[in-house]
Amino acid sequence: MKKKFYIVAIAVLGFVGAVNAQNNPECTTNLSIYSEHVKVKNYEAAYTPWKMVYDNCPSLHKANFIHGERILKYKIEKAAGAEKANFIKDLMALYDASIVNFPSDFTKAGVAIDKALLMNDEKTATDQEIYNVLDKAFQEDKGNFSNPKALYLYFSLLVDLHKAGTKDLQEVFDTYDNVIEQIGVENKKLTDRIEQLLPKEDAGTITAKEKRILAAASQNSENYGLIEGSIDAKLGELAECSNLIPLYQKSFEDKKSDITWVKRAVNRMFNKECTDDPMFKKLIDAQLAIEPTADLYVYLGLLEMKSGSTSAAVSNFNKAGDLEKDKYKKSDIFYKVATIYARSSKSTARNYAQKAIDANPSNGKAYLLIATLYANSANDCGDSAFDKRAIYWKAAEVARQAGRVDPSLSGRSGQAVNSYMSKAPSKEMIFNSGMSGKTVTFNCWVGGSVKVPNL
Repeated sequence: MKKKFYIVAIAVLGFVGAVNAQNNPECTTNLSIYSEHVKVKNYEAAYTPWKMVYDNCPSLHKANFIHGERILKYKIEKAAGAEKANFIKDLMALYDASIVNFPSDFTKAGVAIDKALLMNDEKTATDQEIYNVLDKAFQEDKGNFSNPKALYLYFSLLVDLHKAGTKDLQEVFDTYDNVIEQIGVENKKLTDRIEQLLPKEDAGTITAKEKRILAAASQNSENYGLIEGSIDAKLGELAECSNLIPLYQKSFEDKKSDITWVKRAVNRMFNKECTDDPMFKKLIDAQLAIEPTADLYVYLGLLEMKSGSTSAAVSNFNKAGDLEKDKYKKSDIFYKVATIYARSSKSTARNYAQKAIDANPSNGKAYLLIATLYANSANDCGDSAFDKRAIYWKAAEVARQAGRVDPSLSGRSGQAVNSYMSKAPSKEMIFNSGMSGKTVTFNCWVGGSVKVPNL
């Protein structure tokens, strides 16, 4: 009993000591001092008071870790040799301590990402070691793995390891799908926010706070778009049909009962236009036997269209749309159907693209597709050269909306707008035609009209 009393007493004294440390007035004073220095970015002056608080009262305030990261990054930048190595070590330790002291403010994935990015920036670990840190974080705390730079680094390192012969191609594809899905999840959160605020911006009723939220959401969405583009570029020719088909042929017997593998294989072959190969039909049949999802009927419709059975194709396309209840998935289904029709019937393609937009107003890809359809109809819309080129104003208008509703597409949207505007009537053409400020009506399948800019 006496032994138990001593243990309890020691525990109580330890707790009291910890509380006293956190209530140490010197810590409070130094916290205030270094915070003021950080505000004006005087990290050199902030270091000593910060170090005192961090060493003696780490859980006094989360600023010890938020500001501490900035201070140590400054010291790393200014130092060299052994001194720099020590500061790097201190920052790595700070990341580990952050989640211990403030578990509700820092996440497992966030800490791992910070450490991996530091190791990568300072070249203190091998590609394999950095990849292992990121992979563990992604597998264990995917929901908090949202840093765009880390998502790219994670995939980029894997591709490099594959090229070095240490990772197989299937793992590259699996990770690509996982990362792209994660980007989609994060971007969806942003576009939902944007969708709510754009009508207020158009109506002029948006508040200053909402305007800041909209700007931040748009910028972050754009960042995800840039990263997704970089990831696609990194994957490059690895995803071409010449690599996909042999891989799926080799793995089919072992993987044909794995619904995730089958669905991803079907989708990738569709996206890469490998649909003429018998392997595409084989994969579709495998999915039909396991889980006939709504989008599978899009692929069945494509095969019917290729065989000349138009009515059967339409039946499958409509069945796909009717079966899917989730608005985002339904929108994606209609968009896929629109891409199928884009080469054979522009008006039908637009109809399905519009259905995609009706289901999900943030589907910027559908806007870009409609813009492309308009631009490709320039020679079919109008009798004069001026009227034919006027269609590019309409195409630019639709392409611009794509980047507005989904800023992750702003790069592609901006390029399309610039391209279309360069083909639209020049100021000289507007002047010579006498059409300044007038309206051009399109009597072709496009329909509608566009107002000529005033000179």
